Amino acid sequence: MTIRFEVQDMSCGHCVSAITRAVKEVDAEAEVKIDLASHRVEVQPRQADAAALQAAISEAGYTPVPLPA
Repeated sequence: MTIRFEVQDMSCGHCVSAITRAVKEVDAEAEVKIDLASHRVEVQPRQADAAALQAAISEAGYTPVPLPA
């Protein structure tokens, strides 16, 4: 299952690193794909659910908006 978010306030490589780190803190084995140009974050979680991932990205200082599967 892939969980997708749009993160409009992600604007640079540092943002990509911060979001990846935040996701990995709640699910170390998650696969994270980030497209900076389209502001999309895709996560293939191993153990975390969408709410936990969204909370982690929010706590890192970003505004993730869930996208339909």
